[in-house]
Amino acid sequence: MIDFFRARWRGEAPLDRLFWRDMLLVGTILNVTSSALALILLGLKLTLWLVLAVHFLPVPYNIFLTIAVWRTAEKVGGLKAQLVMLGSALWLIATVVA
Repeated sequence: MIDFFRARWRGEAPLDRLFWRDMLLVGTILNVTSSALALILLGLKLTLWLVLAVHFLPVPYNIFLTIAVWRTAEKVGGLKAQLVMLGSALWLIATVVA
């Protein structure tokens, strides 16, 4: 598990895998699951702080992924890397707002 985070932080993971699989696929699934669980808790009329905590639980991981994408894209360079950086920033905004 440590190697997973270390490789991404150091920019050693392939950019395509980091962006498409780790961020867009797995990250989005985690966010949707977290939001769905928060809605269930809200429907059960549990305390608002618990609902918000569950909803925003993936945010630190989302920030980590976005920074990892940016660090890796800076190493790779080029137009594709710039587009991936833009996409990751938009994805982070979407996951925090939604």
